[in-house]
Parts: sequence; structure tokens; C-alpha cells
Amino acid sequence: MSRPVTMFTGQWADLPLETLAQKLNEWGYDGIELACWGDHFEVDKALADDAYCRAKLDLLEQYNLKCWAISSHLVGQCICDPIDARHKGIIPDRLWRDGDPEGVRQRCAEEMKNTARAAAELGVKIVNGFTGSPIWHMLYSFPPNDFEQIEAGYQAFAERWNPILDVFDEVGVKFALEVHPTEIAYDFVTTEKTLAAINHRETFGINFDPSHLVHQLLDSAAFVEEFADRIYHVHVKDSKVRVNNGQRSILGSHVNFGDSRRGWDFVSPGHGDVEFEEIFRALNRIGYDGPLSVEWEDSGMDRDWGAPDALAFIRRTDFAPSSVAFDEAFSSDE
Repeated sequence: MSRPVTMFTGQWADLPLETLAQKLNEWGYDGIELACWGDHFEVDKALADDAYCRAKLDLLEQYNLKCWAISSHLVGQCICDPIDARHKGIIPDRLWRDGDPEGVRQRCAEEMKNTARAAAELGVKIVNGFTGSPIWHMLYSFPPNDFEQIEAGYQAFAERWNPILDVFDEVGVKFALEVHPTEIAYDFVTTEKTLAAINHRETFGINFDPSHLVHQLLDSAAFVEEFADRIYHVHVKDSKVRVNNGQRSILGSHVNFGDSRRGWDFVSPGHGDVEFEEIFRALNRIGYDGPLSVEWEDSGMDRDWGAPDALAFIRRTDFAPSSVAFDEAFSSDE
């Protein structure tokens, strides 16, 4: 088993897709996970122009790249969130319009349905993304939570997402939530509650990203095995936890990424605290043979240096499972 290594283009959307594709080809990547922003993959154009998806595939083929997934994190975030001014900066004007919160949520829900349709046109079976959450702001229970409100939040998520997932079912595409703080699912307990809220429907799975678990002090390999049947896609992203001086907090302290006062920060794969070998072993145990998609974020490293370094790290760290029992050679055949 040789898992392909791809690059998620979300953090590269300032570059034209062809410029990035040329870089990835030169560095030796196998493929690309297209973000639904910038000019990388535009859902409205994909559905309006029959030639759009063919042109994208031709471009990728020119640079020997394949595409297994597209990602719509920004639109997805707006489907369940309490909408505020921050959301205006992550979605196009055609979805924001007058900024009325319920209007934004409904338009983004329709856009996610169209994203499933566009993915099918592209020949892709997985859409990664976020869901947003109506209850994330209740994380710290003060003022004391009314836990009926928490349960109502999961019900609201299900009511908004089940019609979206119906369209995913219709076109034969699956949605993979990146389990992540600020989403409806961010750890073991909330992932199980999320799956239960939608009756564990098969269309809804997980884009596994360990960088969001390590600073929560969670066991990423155990997460893979706990939700083995829902690991539809994998991000390779790392995080460095720096809380040991007694002055830094895992809550982030309202300081930006790259600030030395943070208790944790994203770093290039292989430079943080994620135990990737244990994760790759767990992925082997569950039989995951899909792409390992680099989501490259490191405020202290040049990305043109970091991206090929990340690829080299994965190539030397990922391995196929054994096809034999190592102690078979101990037995004699009489």
C-alpha cells in the first residue's frame, strides 16, 4: 500500500492554481486537494460551465497531479455558526449580501449542496469542510449552561445538515468534517454526539487532522481507531505545544498564530508534537489507503522550503503494513 501525498491548497489560494500545480509537480507531490476559494475551484463556475471541470482536470494532468477531494471549509463554517462580522471576510459577497445571519446560513447551506454537485462533476467523491456550531460559544460553562440548550444545538445541526447530506447522497459524494475547535465536533465525545445526531448516516464522516487534537491532549491514533469507519480523508498537519513554562495557555490567549506567547502553534509536519508514526500505524490497522494531504501552516517557516520538507517527512515516515507475521520464520516445516 502506497498512500498518495497531496497538498491542500487553502493556504496557497493567493497563487493562481497553475503556479501552485507547477510547484507541486517540481517538488514531487502526487496530487492536490482543491480549496473552493481563490481560482482553485469555484463552485458556481463549475455548475454554470460544462467545460470548467474538464479544464481543471486537464491542468492537473499537465502537471501529473490527481485530485481525490475538494474542500469547502469557509462556506461550511457559516452553516451553523452565530454569524458576525468575521464571517464576511471568509465568504464571497454573493453569499454574504446584506449579512442577515439567517440569510447567510441558508445561502451557505445551498452553496454546500452545490459543492456536492460540483464535486460529482469533477469526479471527486469527498468534500472536506467545517460545519460551524451553534453552541461552541458555550464551551466554558459560565454563565452556567442549560444543557438542554446543548442538546438543542446538536438537533439544530442535524436539521440544517440532513437536507444538505440528502444532496450528497443523490450525487454519490461524501462529506468529511474536519474535527476541530469551533466545530460541532472537536473531540471524542462531541464527535460521537455529532454522529448520533444524524443517526450515523454514512454520508457524513471525518477529515482526520491530528493538529487539532494534540493541544487538547487527545490521543490521535486512538481517535483513528475509535472512528475507523468514518475516516474518509486525512490531513497531515502538525502542532507544537508550549504550555510547560507555566505562562502559556492552551486557550490561545487571543494572540495571533506565530506569537511566542501562545501555548501552541501550528508548525510544518515533523516539527511539532504530533506522533505521526503512531497515526500511520493506526491508519494501517483500519485499512485507510487514501491520500495523506498536507495542510501546510507554519508562521515561522518559508512555505516554499516547508512544503517539500513536509513531503520528504511523509515519504520517510509513512509505511505499508506488514504482509507477513514476523515470527513465521521461527517455525520449522517438518
